[in-house]
Amino acid sequence: MGAGIRILAAFLAALAAAAGVAAQLRTDYYAAVCPDLESIVRAAVSKKVQDQPVAVGATIRLFFHDCFVEGCDASVILVSTGNDTAEKDHPSNLSLAGDGFDTVIQAKAAVDAVPACANQVSCADILALATRDVIALAGGPSYAVELGRLDGLVSLSTNVDGKLPPPSFNLDQLTALFAANNLSQADMIALSAAHTVGFGHCSTFADRIQPASVDPTMNATYAADLQAACPAGVDPNIALQLDPVTPQAFDNQYFVNLVNGRGLLTSDQVLYSDARSQPTVVNWAQNATDFELAFADAMLRLGRVGVKTDPSQGNIRRDCAFLNN
Repeated sequence: MGAGIRILAAFLAALAAAAGVAAQLRTDYYAAVCPDLESIVRAAVSKKVQDQPVAVGATIRLFFHDCFVEGCDASVILVSTGNDTAEKDHPSNLSLAGDGFDTVIQAKAAVDAVPACANQVSCADILALATRDVIALAGGPSYAVELGRLDGLVSLSTNVDGKLPPPSFNLDQLTALFAANNLSQADMIALSAAHTVGFGHCSTFADRIQPASVDPTMNATYAADLQAACPAGVDPNIALQLDPVTPQAFDNQYFVNLVNGRGLLTSDQVLYSDARSQPTVVNWAQNATDFELAFADAMLRLGRVGVKTDPSQGNIRRDCAFLNN
């Protein structure tokens, strides 16, 4: 079986599995018990972003890392206990910024402060809503969020292995990983634009800017700027903006950057350098509205990945960081 056929088969299998989940999620899931849920979350998220603008990228990344490991169930928020090392302590998650977690914690506290809503809304749903809200606050598209997810009961570091795309992935590897999560190649390209906000540590692109072998797909001036900011032996905590042009705005500048050879990560720039995905990148670089529609659709499908709706699989956590006693 060829690689393309395998990817298609995986995508179709995931699509069938997701169909039942989508039917159980509803935008008005909490209408009866917590009718003001969305405005409560939005107010808390707005305050957090006003205080810490980095919460935008941090929250989006937290949602993605949650959904791709055990589904969108807030398992990435659970802390390690005893002999169990949680997802958040896996090497791939150690760079998740604390402001993303705090966005959810603050929103959860605001929801639970309303007596009718207390302990009625899952952390997974709050994370999904908060992600939509930070995107909109940064100028990106708003969209309806399906609700009704339960919080997962398991969070193990070992479950993260092979589930998140490293910055070195090529187009085939990215496409296959997203297909396993019921997401098409177009979804993958759209969701990659979350890198229009946020930061990347020098180590994630150091191999692209080695003086003796600069990645030929990278703009030479941009490479020189990165070399100056990330010299050999640089502090490993140093991180640069993923989008050097409009770093705080959620927009289609990400794709403009790729066309200009200014994608920070290999997995970013490959979307333009590979002829198969290049037309989509060019289209979205030129058409912000087309991109925003595609991104909103992709976020809807991302929010359905591995969702738990059966009480045997999850519950509503009283504290997002800990399983209920």
